[in-house]
Order: sequence, then C-alpha cells, then structure tokens
Amino acid sequence: MVPCYTGLCNMELRQVREMDEYIVEMSHISKSFPGVQALKDVSFQLKPGEVLALLGENGAGKSTLMKVLSGVYTKDEGEIKVFGQIVEDITPKKAQELGIAIIHQELNLCPHLSVAENIFLGREKAHSWILKDSEMNDEARNILKRLNVNIDPEAIVGGLPVSQQQLVEIAKALSINAKVLIMDEPTSALTSEEIEDLFEIIRKLKKEGCGIVYISHRLEELQHIADRVIIMRDGRYIISMDFKDTTMSEIISYMVGREIKDRFPRIDCQRGKKIFEVQNLNAGRLVRNINLEIYEGEIVGIAGLMGAGRTETTRAIFGADPKESGRIFVDNKEVMVNSPRDAIRSGIVLVPEDRRRDGLCVKLSVRENIALPNLDILCTNFGVVNRRKEYEVAENTVRNLSIKLPSIEVDAASLSGGNQQKVVVGKWLARNSRIVIFDEPTRGIDVAAKVEIYNLMNELKRQGIGVLFVSSEMPEIMGISDRIIVMCDGRITGELYSSEATENLIMEYATKFESKLTQKQAV
Repeated sequence: MVPCYTGLCNMELRQVREMDEYIVEMSHISKSFPGVQALKDVSFQLKPGEVLALLGENGAGKSTLMKVLSGVYTKDEGEIKVFGQIVEDITPKKAQELGIAIIHQELNLCPHLSVAENIFLGREKAHSWILKDSEMNDEARNILKRLNVNIDPEAIVGGLPVSQQQLVEIAKALSINAKVLIMDEPTSALTSEEIEDLFEIIRKLKKEGCGIVYISHRLEELQHIADRVIIMRDGRYIISMDFKDTTMSEIISYMVGREIKDRFPRIDCQRGKKIFEVQNLNAGRLVRNINLEIYEGEIVGIAGLMGAGRTETTRAIFGADPKESGRIFVDNKEVMVNSPRDAIRSGIVLVPEDRRRDGLCVKLSVRENIALPNLDILCTNFGVVNRRKEYEVAENTVRNLSIKLPSIEVDAASLSGGNQQKVVVGKWLARNSRIVIFDEPTRGIDVAAKVEIYNLMNELKRQGIGVLFVSSEMPEIMGISDRIIVMCDGRITGELYSSEATENLIMEYATKFESKLTQKQAV
C-alpha cells in the first residue's frame, strides 16, 4: 500500500497517541560515506507528544541519523516507519509532506531573500505565476507572532543577526505544521530570554501531540524540556533512558564511554609580564572606549548579553572591522592593525564565532584549510609551497588535537561541528602566535570536545601565550577564566578575578547600562 504524503490529519495523530505507538520508528539503520561508517545498525523510536533528547559526542552520528529521517541522506540499510507505515526513499519534499521538519545546526537560509520568502521557500503562494507577497508576509507575521518574535517579514535575512536567523529557521519549520520536529542545536545562537521563549513553544507543541527530537550539547537545558534520552557513540545506539531516572554524570559517561570528572579543567600559572594591551578602542556603536590587558599565564574571558559588543570588539582587535581610534600593543610594542593580515603578522589570531562562514573554506580539504593562513611559513624563498612541510603540519595538527577524520584530504564540510572547530583552532597553532582570541569556541560541540578545547587553552596559557575568549555560557566563563571582563552596550562595565566572580555579580555588570536606561525611562 502506498502511503498518502499530503500530510497527516489530527485524527491519525490522536489514534496513534491513544494506542501509545511510536510516530517514528527507525530500525537497523546503517549509512556509510567514503572512508567513514557514520551509522551502524542504529534503531530509534519517537512517541507523539514527547521531547526526546538525542545525545552523543560530535561524530556520534546524531545529525546523520536525523538527516536520514528528513530525507537529506539516503540510508544504506534498515527500515523507516512514520505513523506505522513503512516509508521508502524519503526525500526532503516527501519528509515535509509527512510532517517532518528539521532545523539544522548550520543555518540553511537564503541570505538574499526576505524572511517571508525563506519561510515559504519551495511552497510559495502564487496566482498565475505571480507571487502573493502580501499573503506570505501576513502568514509569516502570524507565525513569528506565535514565536513571540518581533521580526519584519520583509526584512532581508542576510542583514539579521545570527540569533534572529535561528528563529527564522524555527518559524520555517513551524510553517508546515510539523508533527515531527527535529531541532539540531537550536539554542546555540539565542539569548537566555529567547531560549525560554523557545522552551515555551516546545511545551506548547508537545501538548498538541508533536514529537520533538532535541539535539544539544548544552546538557543543562534538558532538565527544562526532556522526557527521554537516547545516547549514541561512534555511529551506534548505546542506550535509551527516561530523563527523570538518570543523572548528568551518567549521561556524560555514556556519551564519551568514560567518566569526565572535571568539566572545567583549570591550571594555575604564575602571572608574568604584560603581553597584550588595547587602549581606547572605538569601532562603531558597539565598541566604545575599550581598554584591556592580558598577562602571561592567564586566560581572560569576556562576558555579557547578546548585543553587548563582545564579538564586535574581537573583530576590531583582529582588524576584521575598521576601527575609528585606538592603540594595540604586543609585548609592549605598538602594532598597527588595519586588517587581519596585519593582526596575524603581529601575532594576533582569531577563532571566529561562525566557524563555517568566517573560519573555514568548507569545500577545501582539511590540509588546505590548515595551510591557507600559513603559506608565508610553508613557502620557500621562491614562493613554492613546501609540500612535505605542509603535510607534516597538517598531520601534526590532526594528531595533537585528536581531530576525527579518515584523511587530511577530506573536505572540511564533511566533519562534525566539533571537529570543524578543532581545525579552525589548529590552523593557528602552526604559527608563533602571541595572542589567541576565541569567540564562542565551544558553540555546538560536545562535552568531551569542550574539555579538549579548554585543555588547549590551558596549554597556550602554560606556554605564555595570551588567551582572550568570548562565551555566552556563564559556567564556562567562570570555570575557565582567570579574569573576567564584562561588557554592556559596547562598553566595559566590570572586571573580576575568578575568585570573586559570581553569576549574580556578572549579570549585574552585564545589565548595568540597561538598568540605568530603565531607571531613566521610569523617571
């Protein structure tokens, strides 16, 4: 019997709920890519009206399994049932007709189109080949209102901040009235207020009978929404548990195959000489009169709410954005930084927030990505790349950072998010860099990979290299930093040593200018 793919009615959904059957069953799924067994005999079930947390390290196969379900990839072996019916050869369009929607970790939007055009992409409303822009804008506005989001449907997506682009992705999924909603790291670019709004949406969808697969490395989020947990490791199913019957330590142990005793490893180093200083830096509205210093043997964290100017500050220091004024010193010597090339030559490097857009050439191999910013040290005096040295640097980087890949010749796009982040970090380690700036270095990567990044930062600290890092995760900022700089409204509003820092105190500084504005408006 050929199933109907015109959408599943509420009666079918109620019947499935009453019978307590699964709305999705994936049995013995296997999937291989050249040189990589991504999935091996994996089984997966989703009930109506439940939030299922799908967990595992980067490279565990979580996203691959969900891409098989949503039609992005074709399975090699196994069986898929949706609402009790076997479904073969799922395509993205067929998945959409079945009521399956996926919000990818890496945003999948057309930046040159409007918000409404992205939401209805492939399902445009038209009459006689003429788009009904007004109707699409109105419907998009209603969907965004349901999300409690104030975004203009006619705004061009490429001009929106990453956090709002993430919400557009969610709106796009909700627009098809999804019965199965897959969320892959949906909160990675959201503020705490936006995250709570998302959780409210998830709770509402759950009450309506929607089955939700939630993939996240922010394990603390699960206590607010998760009903059940499935854990994968190395492309295999490991265990399924009710969330209320387990602990975070157990979850992490199953994910990594061992116990991680210290999620935020810290090493103590003697504070040495000043190696980096920024004086009176100004660049646009969100970088105003920034003054900061870094000494040998310390890691300095930058905290603040979304829009505080943290990323803008790192980009101005690195020369990615033009500065209006300011002076930068490395080892007490002033350096002129007007471009990233100037910064790199001065020993200042940046690991950007958006690794795919700003940190990688995803269509090039891992070897080429590592070599690109280091051609000046890999080339001979005649401008010819020393291939032996290039391969040696790439292989050492992969080995030292434990990057999981079949070969240094695979495209960077084929790697998991955590391994992509390691490549971005690794390409700078071949240089004699003095200052390494990390912008949200652990965004979208698993617990074990986070610890590896922290250990890398500690190793740089031990070597006397200055580490400056931006993070939106409060436990991370407090757990790794020796000193914390807090920003609000483009300015530094507080500075704390780790020994005196508390979440309340950091938040007080992070809302300092906003509080003053509120008080002024109240008067």
